Amino acid sequence: MRAMILEAQRQPLRLVDIPEPVPGAEQILIKVNACGVCRTDVHIVDGDLKESKLPLVLGHQIVGTVAGLGSGTEGFEVGDRVGVPWLGWTDGDCRYCASGRENLCDKARFTGYDIDGGFARFAVADYRYCFPIPVGFADLQAAPLLCAGLIGYRSLRMTGEAERLGLYGFGASAHIVCQLAKYLGRRVFAFTKPGDEEGQAFARGLHADWAGGSDERPPEQLDAAIVFAPVGPLMIEALKASAKGARIVSAGIHMSDIPAFPYAELWGERSLMSVANLTREDGREFLELAPKVPVHTEVTEYPLERANEALDDIRSGKLVGAAVLRIA
Repeated sequence: MRAMILEAQRQPLRLVDIPEPVPGAEQILIKVNACGVCRTDVHIVDGDLKESKLPLVLGHQIVGTVAGLGSGTEGFEVGDRVGVPWLGWTDGDCRYCASGRENLCDKARFTGYDIDGGFARFAVADYRYCFPIPVGFADLQAAPLLCAGLIGYRSLRMTGEAERLGLYGFGASAHIVCQLAKYLGRRVFAFTKPGDEEGQAFARGLHADWAGGSDERPPEQLDAAIVFAPVGPLMIEALKASAKGARIVSAGIHMSDIPAFPYAELWGERSLMSVANLTREDGREFLELAPKVPVHTEVTEYPLERANEALDDIRSGKLVGAAVLRIA
């Protein structure tokens, strides 16, 4: 089968023919129709995340149809439409798994990192970590739900009942979270790169209450903020823009260093926190909620062989919405 392979970090992906995978016990074989391209993929290629297997098929926002069943699978039949997220396996019995925090499992394995992902014609995945795709979402539009949507949803949950929500970095995740937050009655303040008028207009088109550059102060103090851009100083900019009691959440798996700052900016029961991975419960809740909003995902489509171009466009920050590979 055709696949885009990462053979060494800091090198472009290469289009090659590799053997079609065979599903093992508790795995399903998936004919991949679409796969989202994520900033995490960029971090893997660029060597910011150093522990991935090599060679590696990237891609952890997989949408496809079940093409085969390994032994011991339940709940899926050949022909079903299925989604595969970042979380690919956990041990199920560590202190984190036992307390409903499987996203923190020390032995967890991740799709497109420890397990070959969806930048290929076929993929295999543990059926227990896959989700049915909601009706009403085409393959390309469904793909960003599997990471941009899920991590965004978990991040939004971390902000509690915040009324005035800041979103720093208005890309794939933020444009989904904006829609969720507005549906839930929140007020959204969107921050883009300074001077990014197109991104600010995009945010206002999704009913953000205000949009401006990350170097600006919002017209009101924030009750919470989610920082999607992997830029450590933005955590402090969000903190400076926040009201007492605010939570500043980093939604990324990698971020540049957070600079030192005066304690007075944290005082007042403000907090800095991070979101790590996702749980299957997050997936079930979000994929039930998404059609009710309904979430609309803005996507830029690329063929499989142009995966490197998609990665470059994410690096440059010039994408509006999410990048998705059409595999079929």
